[in-house]
Amino acid sequence: MLGLTPLGAFHTAISLAAIVAGIWALVRDKEIAPANRLGKLYLVTTAATAATGLMIFEHGGFRIGHTFAVLTLLVVAIGTVAAVTPLFGRASHYVQAALYSSTMLIHLITGSAESLTRLPPGAPLVTHENAFVFKDIIGALVLLYLIGLAFQLRWLRGRLHSVS
Repeated sequence: MLGLTPLGAFHTAISLAAIVAGIWALVRDKEIAPANRLGKLYLVTTAATAATGLMIFEHGGFRIGHTFAVLTLLVVAIGTVAAVTPLFGRASHYVQAALYSSTMLIHLITGSAESLTRLPPGAPLVTHENAFVFKDIIGALVLLYLIGLAFQLRWLRGRLHSVS
């Protein structure tokens, strides 16, 4: 199946589950919150995606995908510290939101790269000859992330100020 090993297929399936859960959480709750089931599902599947990604060495040694996996695990860990401790003080909820949302950006960047270099089977949309399009895709995803994060932080500010 698309040149995937069983581990690669499992990794892909849980990453798709994470992306769906993350988008659903952001639309429904305007944040990825570990306090609810959807947020927990997103965080668990995101961590599992990163962990399984570290076990995939289909193209040789440690590569950019492994770096993104380590970064994801680190960001999830720091975001969780922000969610459950007062370490970041009044900024904790903002730190959590920014970090958890950044994991969504990582999912979308790595998912785009994997999808576009594999699909359609036998004639992928992106090859070595036109790989420069990744720059534009990544730029668009970063812009979307920044716009979404700005709205999310503004919403959080309003919500947190109305509570206090």
